[in-house]
Amino acid sequence: MTDATAPTPRKNGRWIAILIVVVVLVAGAAVAAEFIARSVVSNTVRSLVVEKIGLPDDQDVDVELGGVVLPQLLAGRLDDVTITSDDVTLGPITGDVRAEMTGVPVSGGGAADEGTASIRLDEQQLRTLLAQIPDFPSGTVAMAAPDLTFTNELSVFGVGIPVGVSVTPGASNGDLTLTPTGFQLGGNSIDADTLRAQFGGVADVVLRSQSLCFADRLPAALTLTSATVQGQNLVASFDIDGGVLNDPALQRDGSCG
Repeated sequence: MTDATAPTPRKNGRWIAILIVVVVLVAGAAVAAEFIARSVVSNTVRSLVVEKIGLPDDQDVDVELGGVVLPQLLAGRLDDVTITSDDVTLGPITGDVRAEMTGVPVSGGGAADEGTASIRLDEQQLRTLLAQIPDFPSGTVAMAAPDLTFTNELSVFGVGIPVGVSVTPGASNGDLTLTPTGFQLGGNSIDADTLRAQFGGVADVVLRSQSLCFADRLPAALTLTSATVQGQNLVASFDIDGGVLNDPALQRDGSCG
């Protein structure tokens, strides 16, 4: 005997189909909402970057948002925001920029947790930057990973003698540093002691370390932490104070000690 109240297989199938359709619609709506939210936030961040840095309106700025955006908006903070753009000018530096900040407040009224940035300079861009060091032969600078090389002349009795110099780039107290590591004289490698023995105090111009401070032309929130040669580029890395988002003092240019 069949229970007349029991659902038939056909009715069960109909309800399952309806449930599947509802799930698909909800999932589709969630995907659409996520897509819209991601697009709106990315465009807003891009507009703010262009405005604050003073970039051309048509500057190609890519914004990547980590994770699912909707829950982050509800929580009031973006977990991870990555911004990349090529040929950006920041103070005296022009290069390809990548910046990453975490814990970015959605309202814009608070500080982010932390941030880092890197600027990748090609050989010509690096020469332009190093031209700011007085009497530095920036036009001869070349990449020779992990070092840089340049040629300087030592004047002996009015005669210029070319000396090749290898230097390791770095950072100290926010300044870019160039520390000599090797020398070439007449096609031969020599050390610092030999060079000084041959030229005396005249050799100081190539034996001493060089430094360049440009903190007074960058927002105070940026601190140079390292500079390394990677292939045919010099990569300058910075820490970003998360307070740059809401602290006018950190948005203004820093200072050179």
